[in-house]
Amino acid sequence: MSTSFTSLTLPADYKENIVAMKRAMRAQIGDVEGLFRQVCQKIETELAAARAEESKNGTAWPIVQQRDLAAGKITDEQIAQIKRRGCLVVRQTFAREEALEMDRSMLNYLDENQFDEVYRGPGDNFFGSLTASRPEIYPIYWSKAQMEARQSSEIATVQSFLNRLWKFQHDGGEWFNPDVNIIYPDRIRRRLPGTTSKGLGAHTDSGALERWLLPAYQNVFSKIFNNQFEQYDPWDAAWRPDVNEYDVDNTTKCSAFRTFQGWTALSDMASGQGLLHVVPVPEAMAYVLLRPLLDDVPEDELCGVAPGRVLPISPQWHPHLTAGLCSIPALQAGDSVWWHCDVIHSVAPVENQQGWGNVMYIPAAPACAKNLAYAQSVRAALETGASPADFPRENYEQTWQGRFQPGDLNANGRRGLGMSVR
Repeated sequence: MSTSFTSLTLPADYKENIVAMKRAMRAQIGDVEGLFRQVCQKIETELAAARAEESKNGTAWPIVQQRDLAAGKITDEQIAQIKRRGCLVVRQTFAREEALEMDRSMLNYLDENQFDEVYRGPGDNFFGSLTASRPEIYPIYWSKAQMEARQSSEIATVQSFLNRLWKFQHDGGEWFNPDVNIIYPDRIRRRLPGTTSKGLGAHTDSGALERWLLPAYQNVFSKIFNNQFEQYDPWDAAWRPDVNEYDVDNTTKCSAFRTFQGWTALSDMASGQGLLHVVPVPEAMAYVLLRPLLDDVPEDELCGVAPGRVLPISPQWHPHLTAGLCSIPALQAGDSVWWHCDVIHSVAPVENQQGWGNVMYIPAAPACAKNLAYAQSVRAALETGASPADFPRENYEQTWQGRFQPGDLNANGRRGLGMSVR
């Protein structure tokens, strides 16, 4: 088991590594095309069921109420459906008026510190060649609204529930502590009424080249790479906290293990207004991993994957997946949405958006050695108002008035920065 969580250097000859990896994987799997057909059949079956749910219920996303989740009233049937779909909407994680006040507070924070006058544009090219509208993402991390939400009991309750969907225990102990989550500061999105946006193309985060080239990821996906797809469990946390990403200059990456990515709505959002979509099949990562091994892909390529970028999902290489994207339902401010770390996701385009489209990004990142190591850097960034280590060094907030301070941390916040175990 790995005990080092330092940055990994991308091999200069990584294309040669891809060629060697493909050769070894094909020999290990044997009948690659037969395995790929098996995976496609599973995905097609699940997507047909998801479309039926969407037609019947208005969405393929499972939905629960925060009050039921907090009271432990989520049924076994609901849990099975959440694991089947790999995504979840939690209604009124925060009361609507509380979320709208968070949004007002964040806007005041931006205005008081004259963000519009000092903003220098995107600090990286993380999304590569994906269709995307970038100016909607604000590189702001330390507003009081964001930090109060991150350390809230409401978010902690959801995170613990989601973490416990995973198999996190093993003979020697635990892969992670499901009931303590580190604070993983991410940015905000503000989309104005009337916006025309290209959205964001389908992709996955938390590793691209790494998913094929790193031994830890090969352990995570060993059942796939050994032609045992029927035994693959996307909810088994084994080896996941040992995965790192390559250190590529001037780009966004993730140095934490997130069981779920997520965001919280700060405005009401109607259906068809540029909402988040996912492929609601956690096992679909098997399709992504096997697709480059087929004969129609150039031998030194991985279906558009590039260093320091998200892993793109395209109609050219992944038609089954792009056809399976399912939208979240209409939301109220205060609702939160969550998706498994392997789940493919996108943001739909919109013309002349009706109403605001504002969110803050808060994932579930359970305490483990890797995440607690990252929490130390988060704590240092909080103290100075610097951009967190996983993001470009833009550092807008270092001199800002009204930002959240270390003294404002509550018990959840101190645990989430590795400052307390109680």
